[in-house]
Amino acid sequence: MNNLDSLPVVWRRYDEKQTLAHWVLWLAFIALVVFAWQLMNEDTIWYFVTDSPNQIADIGSRMWPPRWSYLEQLWQPLWDTLNIATLGTLLGIVLAFPVAFLAANNTTPSVVFVRPVALFIIAASRSINSLIWALLLVAVLGPGLLAGIIAIALRSIGFISKLMYEAIEEVNKTQVAAIRATGASPLQVLDYGVLPQVLPSFIGTSLFRWDINIRESTVLGLVGAGGIGLKLQESMAVLAWPQVTVIFCSILVTVVVSEWLSAKVRHALI
Repeated sequence: MNNLDSLPVVWRRYDEKQTLAHWVLWLAFIALVVFAWQLMNEDTIWYFVTDSPNQIADIGSRMWPPRWSYLEQLWQPLWDTLNIATLGTLLGIVLAFPVAFLAANNTTPSVVFVRPVALFIIAASRSINSLIWALLLVAVLGPGLLAGIIAIALRSIGFISKLMYEAIEEVNKTQVAAIRATGASPLQVLDYGVLPQVLPSFIGTSLFRWDINIRESTVLGLVGAGGIGLKLQESMAVLAWPQVTVIFCSILVTVVVSEWLSAKVRHALI
């Protein structure tokens, strides 16, 4: 009997090449972390970091007690913020709907020409933050709610389109083929075979995006796009910290209520 046959077999998850590759990746990751830490330390003034607890305590003492009488001046900015988020989301939904069908492999009219353009629109929308969109639009359209609405819409296109076109590509092909076998036109195939399958995902994604847009629209006023962010900028500019506390509380309540409402609507429609 061969002595090698009597040795116990040791199970290993990775072979030698895979183990070596993992060690190389870990070393590269550690080297990257060390490099990033050194790069961060070059411009970091650690005195301010160590003094930050004192600064937080000082600002916190100035923010209390809140100036609740200032709440009367926040109702209109809060309403503007909700309008920015809602109208921007609706506009984003209208624009994202065709983009998603043009980006999906199984519904695009041209994989070579049309789909890359749709994917570029999605990538461009997702890569630019709504605050940057608002900053650009304020420079073009001037300050006001319109810039904020369009900024929210442009940011929403990529989010909604990406999730929707992925859902379109995962539809049940058997159901689509059955409808096509009846002699249905391409538009009828989309209407009866694809749309019913992706509609729940589309509704859920749109509601989730509206919930996100409410949070994002609260800061658009910092660049002149209207909403409660404008009041926040004014209060911080004059160091009116008790008013800042009231603004923070109103934003918190608005976000909590919007999340609750979004969950209720999603549960009712899906």
